Amino acid sequence: MDGLINLFKPRGITSAKALYRVRGITKVRKSGHAGTLDPAADGVLVLCLGRATKLVERIMDQPKVYRATARLDVTSESYDSDSVLAVVPVSAPPSRADVERALTSFEGEIRQVPPRISAVKVGGVPAYRRTRDGEAPELAARPVRVYWLHIRGYDWPTLDFEMACGRGTYVRALIRDLGAALSTGGCLTSLTRTRVGPFTAEEAWTFDRLAASRESDAYLIPFDRAMALLDRRPIAVPPRPG
Repeated sequence: MDGLINLFKPRGITSAKALYRVRGITKVRKSGHAGTLDPAADGVLVLCLGRATKLVERIMDQPKVYRATARLDVTSESYDSDSVLAVVPVSAPPSRADVERALTSFEGEIRQVPPRISAVKVGGVPAYRRTRDGEAPELAARPVRVYWLHIRGYDWPTLDFEMACGRGTYVRALIRDLGAALSTGGCLTSLTRTRVGPFTAEEAWTFDRLAASRESDAYLIPFDRAMALLDRRPIAVPPRPG
């Protein structure tokens, strides 16, 4: 079996465990995923089977779209709500116009410091392990691309937004930096990946649908079709929502 599966990964499971579960359905051992989603996040996770495993890097280079919710009155060590939250005093909540201006400043190619609670390696060891061992690893800023940011809703202290970005971009780090720009806190509370290149959440398969269709292989994007989708040039950046 050679091809791709556009999986809708649920929350509460790692990307690796999601892959193992799909292996149990497809019985294909040679497989991998193209771009990790944190356990607390849900959405599109592209799985590569058989010969399609050689497409992993190309898929990871595709633009991604996320729908995120943040709180601007708190922060945490990981910049998400899975760790202990600390309230950040704010003299006056920023207006929607303030937030829009700040978000716009992060569009384009920017330099971003990854969170210390992340899989970025420092001296061959993931930063999250060094942090949990009591170290304070210094992570270097690296270039990432944010194609666009769009507010979906704002009611202090909650911000709901959508963004399209390139490989290696941390939504948690962007929220951290947004808070710094606004002199507020910044903590991710909800994250859904709605698109990876041409693969969308609307077309993604759940575990239940996969299990029900295991005999038909209807879930498989054949290798040749996957190659055709990825051969489109230039890489199509999803349009900004209206």
